[in-house]
Amino acid sequence: MAMKRTRTPWMKAGDFGRSLARGIGVNLLVSDMAAMEAFCRDVLGADIIYADEDFAAIELLGSVFMLHADHSYLDNAMTGTIAGAETRGAGIELRLYDANPDAVEAAARDHGHIVLAGAIDKPHGLRESYVVGPDGYIFVPSAPLAG
Repeated sequence: MAMKRTRTPWMKAGDFGRSLARGIGVNLLVSDMAAMEAFCRDVLGADIIYADEDFAAIELLGSVFMLHADHSYLDNAMTGTIAGAETRGAGIELRLYDANPDAVEAAARDHGHIVLAGAIDKPHGLRESYVVGPDGYIFVPSAPLAG
């Protein structure tokens, strides 16, 4: 691993890994840590648990996910999957249940991000929008429709 971090992390990687809840985890490889951290905080309304040049732990809607800088994955099997990729996560929707799609859409526009689809009521009982974050990841905030 190639690390750019110059300070001591807030906890040891092994301790953090063991602290994660059971279930599904999300880890996003990103080319620009500061841009994705700002998007998560300013557009999605996430809390930044910890962030540095290599890694970030993000809390959003009661779940924790991680960001890893591309350079921190140089000796990881995932490295080849991102080499030369203009858009990451093609075909994957990062669905944010019980997030206000109108508010996220507005924040995305305010911060200069692409809104792929504005907020609309869908037949499956959710109001949702599609927002493109740094590196092309698609975030889908949604809220249940009444009745």
